[in-house]
Amino acid sequence: MEQSERLTAERTEVKSFHPTNHKTDAAAAKSSFSGELTVPKFYTGKTVFLTGATGFVGKVLIEKLLRCCPGIRTIYCLIRPKNNQGIHQRLSELTDSKLFDKVRKEQPDFERKIMPVCGDVIQPELGISEHDRQTLEREVHIVFHSAATIKFDETLRVAIEMNVVAVQKMIKLCRDFKHLEALVHVSTAYSNCDLTHIEETVYKPAVEPQKIIDVLEWMDDSMVEMFTKKLLKDKPNTYTYTKQLAEWILLTEGAGLPIAIVRPSIVGATWKEPFPGWIDNYNGPSGLAIATGKGLLRSMRGECSSLADIVPVDIPINVMIAVAWYTAVARPRQLMVYHTTTGSVNPFTWGEMENEVVNSFKRTPLDSCFRRPKLIMTSNSYMHDYLLVISHLIPAYMADFAYRMMGQKPRMVKIYRKLHRSLETLSFFTCNSWTWSNNNLDVLKHQLSPDDLKVFYFDARPLHWPTYMENYCLGAKKYLLNEDLASVPAARAHLRKLRNIRYVFNTVIAVVLWRTLIARSQIARNLWYLIVSLVFKFVRYFRITSTM
Repeated sequence: MEQSERLTAERTEVKSFHPTNHKTDAAAAKSSFSGELTVPKFYTGKTVFLTGATGFVGKVLIEKLLRCCPGIRTIYCLIRPKNNQGIHQRLSELTDSKLFDKVRKEQPDFERKIMPVCGDVIQPELGISEHDRQTLEREVHIVFHSAATIKFDETLRVAIEMNVVAVQKMIKLCRDFKHLEALVHVSTAYSNCDLTHIEETVYKPAVEPQKIIDVLEWMDDSMVEMFTKKLLKDKPNTYTYTKQLAEWILLTEGAGLPIAIVRPSIVGATWKEPFPGWIDNYNGPSGLAIATGKGLLRSMRGECSSLADIVPVDIPINVMIAVAWYTAVARPRQLMVYHTTTGSVNPFTWGEMENEVVNSFKRTPLDSCFRRPKLIMTSNSYMHDYLLVISHLIPAYMADFAYRMMGQKPRMVKIYRKLHRSLETLSFFTCNSWTWSNNNLDVLKHQLSPDDLKVFYFDARPLHWPTYMENYCLGAKKYLLNEDLASVPAARAHLRKLRNIRYVFNTVIAVVLWRTLIARSQIARNLWYLIVSLVFKFVRYFRITSTM
């Protein structure tokens, strides 16, 4: 705590950025450099340092930089050894991805520009060796910090270490970079989700980040758990809370550095580049879509009219690249925040998403579906709980009983418990809506040349949601589940089989209920015989007409 107070005392008061402060600066900047130094030219000969390179955002960022800024010199990627894989092996696994097919065709030797740096954001000094540190200090011009834990239910201790303390370490590292021109930090549009309207500004947290870091050093896990509930207040999870703390760290402890913050909303599959629908993780809408397509997810708590602020990953990537260029060339006098959202310019609701996903997977079904795709979204918690029992738990226990009878290991109940935990963490976002200002993004748009705007596009207005969701679902099938499109006819036949099984099952249940509960009176029996006779007459008539 003494260290935090000393840092605060040594600095002059740092005011958070408000969009209106930079309109005059933006106009002056435009006249000074617009059209003279395009984004690709700016990156020519530049060296980039990237954290979170093996993550979804990091991969797409690397591909876009290599393909659209071919003059870039080197991209250093902070990578930690994992699962008995070294950093070079993990990098090779990354570059072998289908994501890089286009750049591989255009630049066969593109891998020479990507250099792995062994490190870990939770280690002291980011786990970077002295030799690598000196190399980075001497060569790096642009830093993109996207490494973070995105688990909503992460413990506060781990979330603070990875999302807040790591930012402190990054600031300390960047202060020694001799040629640093921009540090772009990837945050989230939900870092201040306790508000309904969010400005492009850094909001001061209720408790200073350093105080939280200090108390976590001596608290045991049980105390941290109790402390977390009181600390979060209106925040739904530790992810959004620690992202807000990290932004405050950047504003205060990063004073004097060329820092910018990009806040994307819910990041989804690619819209245009390098090809539509690429996705490689189950986070956010991807897991929900696949669970729906497999017939596992049948009920979801949410408000159909609430905005599903999904942003294709290529939009924030283009914003990040352009923001680094603008920060380096225009040199804004204050830290700038850029919202990368879609709800304010091209709204798309959860109800519309539900409909598009179900229809997409009916047209192009996944292999080996548990049931036919169907999803009911309700904001009524009692109805949701009822549907979970009827549509999830009872079929899961029945399936596990069948697996046991066949000598196989039961698994459906376990799958559904995991699915329910995910639904619980997402319900806050599916039941609420937010609005975000985007003045800074508009300013950035006017600084780019027409050619740069075409290459580094981030205007979501032309996005056609039904087409995007169709490509999203198709991409999940192809790239995430690795299912062959040649199997679609068989998958459709499987859905028809499931439909027929459902019809037979429902009919049997109806007959049993009728015979055991209703058909005890003479009137009910007469009605039953009437219905059966009518059915036989219809069948007989159909046979006679078909033979004529």
